[in-house]
Amino acid sequence: MNHRSLIRALPLLLLLVACGDAGARQATDLRDLNLGMSVANIRPEEYINLVCADKEGASLAGWNDFPTCPVDEAGLHGISFRFNDEVNPLAAVNDKYEGTKLGGHPVLLRGLVDSGGVLKEIRIDTDPNARPFWRKKAYLLALAVRARYGEAGWTCREAEHHDGETPVGGLLIKEHCEKHSEQRRLVLDREVYRRAGQPLSDFVNATHLVIEQTTETAD
Repeated sequence: MNHRSLIRALPLLLLLVACGDAGARQATDLRDLNLGMSVANIRPEEYINLVCADKEGASLAGWNDFPTCPVDEAGLHGISFRFNDEVNPLAAVNDKYEGTKLGGHPVLLRGLVDSGGVLKEIRIDTDPNARPFWRKKAYLLALAVRARYGEAGWTCREAEHHDGETPVGGLLIKEHCEKHSEQRRLVLDREVYRRAGQPLSDFVNATHLVIEQTTETAD
């Protein structure tokens, strides 16, 4: 295995933005994806199962088919995608690296592209359909994200709690955090709770991360 393949395979290095505390800017935002890049420059072999995020059943032959997908309120085309295990040599020997995972957690990925074909935003959500073992740990991905980007500079608040919500395993977490770093706005949410009326076998446990390109610079 060459050095480049190993770097792509290591899970915590899949989350590459700026690390605010260290003041060092990493090269990419997710694997070889970097906000501000043209989708024409995305390596086609790295990602599979490209689908319009807001148009059920609309599969894409490649990133350049983004105009097929409807735009959101910001005028961006959403594309869901997955990692290709065929280019990840560790996927064949360890299920921790198999599939679309960050920090070992199964995730859902979405890229948002503007009308000029520029990648402007990446959204990462823990997979609500993952095995129960991973669902119970999904909120921990938020801790790995904060450690990766640096603990300083986050503004956090408790999200609104609704009547009837109860703890899961002694935890009731509804946290919303934001950080600005190197022309990036990071929005990080983590949740652990049971909705009113949910059976004991069901619960909410999730991490949501948005990496958004901005024209602002960090303070």
